[in-house]
Amino acid sequence: MKTIAMVLFPDFLLLDMAGPMEVFSIANRYLAPQDAYQLSTIGTEPGALRASNGVSVQPDLYLEQATAAYDLLLIPGGPGAYNEPCPPLQAWLPDATRRAKRYGSICTGAFVLGFAGLLDGYRVTTHWHYTERLIKGFPGAQVETDQIYVLDRNLITSGGVTAGIDLALAVVAEDHGKKVAQDVAKVLLVVMKRQGGQAQFSPLMAAVAPQETAVTRVQHYVLDHLDETFTVERMAALVSMSPRHFSRLFARELNMTPMAFLQNARVDFARNLLETTELPLKTVAYRSGFGSVRHMRFLFSEKLGLNPTQYREQFS
Repeated sequence: MKTIAMVLFPDFLLLDMAGPMEVFSIANRYLAPQDAYQLSTIGTEPGALRASNGVSVQPDLYLEQATAAYDLLLIPGGPGAYNEPCPPLQAWLPDATRRAKRYGSICTGAFVLGFAGLLDGYRVTTHWHYTERLIKGFPGAQVETDQIYVLDRNLITSGGVTAGIDLALAVVAEDHGKKVAQDVAKVLLVVMKRQGGQAQFSPLMAAVAPQETAVTRVQHYVLDHLDETFTVERMAALVSMSPRHFSRLFARELNMTPMAFLQNARVDFARNLLETTELPLKTVAYRSGFGSVRHMRFLFSEKLGLNPTQYREQFS
């Protein structure tokens, strides 16, 4: 029997807890009693804890009582995970994770692990909306921005919210084989392996900075003329700079090359057309500046893990 514990704190995200726990609970239907998962919840304080949606959950134990060596110790996300550290949880986690065979986080629960100093030297992920914040907050971690979940040695982390289900299915497959995990996925009406990663849900390009600079002037011009042909030389000429100096300045301000910006902007524009219109792929490709459906298909597959037709079917 494997023991799995979910650590709860005020303002946690209920689905981050419930999704993975349901996976393990349903897996028990297909397992012999001696192989079943034993599930429990641990609270940061005695009494019921209110989730971010207002639902209250009564944990089985609170921190001082949770001294077992769990097979898997999980931390959900939610506003209570990333808004500010929880000192009792920070103090408890290092010893608890050393005792556990494996530990991990769902969604923004990675911040809880980060506050406790448990991410340094590991490959990790979190919800796409918070990856930049995680990178800046915990520079010792190697943050993967497009993965649904990441397993690095004894640490497993997942992307946003329902990615916790993917994480749990991966654990079940490793513990008891792919067939059991597939049976659980069918009960939950989810797929065992998603097409693409988190990038398909997030914009590739951040909003243009409000202050006016040479780089933002070029960004605005490019965004207004995506159907035109651009080179680094042409973008540099818009602000009367040499291509070399412009490229260095652009990379310093945006942490990407001018051509990477152009590609991301075109993919994002095409995504919006695919989501909101019934335009043929050829028209979408032309308006987005790809020149051909073939080129658009290549960049979609490279950046999103889906081709344009798959993207439209999934998000429109």
